[in-house]
Amino acid sequence: MGHQDLPALELAFPGPERDRGVAAILSGQKTALTGLLEIYEHAGETVPQTGQRFSVLDSEGYSAVTIELVDVRVVPMKEIDDDFARAEGRGYADVAQWRKAHEEFFRSDGVSEFLGRTPVIDDATLVVAERFRVVVDPDTPG
Repeated sequence: MGHQDLPALELAFPGPERDRGVAAILSGQKTALTGLLEIYEHAGETVPQTGQRFSVLDSEGYSAVTIELVDVRVVPMKEIDDDFARAEGRGYADVAQWRKAHEEFFRSDGVSEFLGRTPVIDDATLVVAERFRVVVDPDTPG
């Protein structure tokens, strides 16, 4: 299956934040990502599963890289640790920095507009914590 046949994955919103995320994946700094479970539910999408592959899109809508999920967990925000925060590849020194950035994004105008309200973000808020690897040749298994 070529990358054009894979489901698309879009980091954040098009623009500098997405571009930094794609660059971090390409450089190997980013090996994890976090989504708000409420967004999946609102969109009627199922939570991704370990083994799924995605074509990560850049801000122009082109496939920049293919990733394969190696671990997917739905957990309360309070269960994210420093190791996972650093694996997000955004330069977070610890989970406190990760938490601040994710709270800001999850409460952003774009997310609030999509959900039709500003979500409540606290220790119990469920997030989809995903670890992935880059697939060098999307037509080669494993």
